[in-house]
Amino acid sequence: MKYFEDFVVGEEFECGAYEVTADEIVAFARQYDPQPFHLDQAAADASVFGGLTASGFHTVAMQGALINASPEADAAIVAGLGWDEVRFAHPVWAGDTLSVRFTCLEVRASASKPDRGVVRTSVVLRNQDGQDVLSSVHNLLLKRRPTTPEV
Repeated sequence: MKYFEDFVVGEEFECGAYEVTADEIVAFARQYDPQPFHLDQAAADASVFGGLTASGFHTVAMQGALINASPEADAAIVAGLGWDEVRFAHPVWAGDTLSVRFTCLEVRASASKPDRGVVRTSVVLRNQDGQDVLSSVHNLLLKRRPTTPEV
């Protein structure tokens, strides 16, 4: 478990390898984002994307799944405070294999809650060709390392 004090500005790590399937793209879109270019191969081929692509919502969900499955991302998070600079840079296609890269941008102790601190991280989801498909800055509220009472 990583606490607030364990984060170092400039620290980076990568995690995950998740292969996206056409069936998954369609199932997600059917329930959450029923656009023709997410649901139907022929409509997708005729769209500006030129093929079946994952919804942006689906892309965010896959990023979340990769983060939550990573032992490197096991942190004492109290709450997510929000995302900044969210960018969908490249479509996610069926057959893509996705991974996540984290970079710690900032750490600051909370002025009002001495048992907590805020960590800002750059989070980039990439495909197998190294293309960024989703990037954002995550603002996280973390627990500080518990202190042991003196004997």
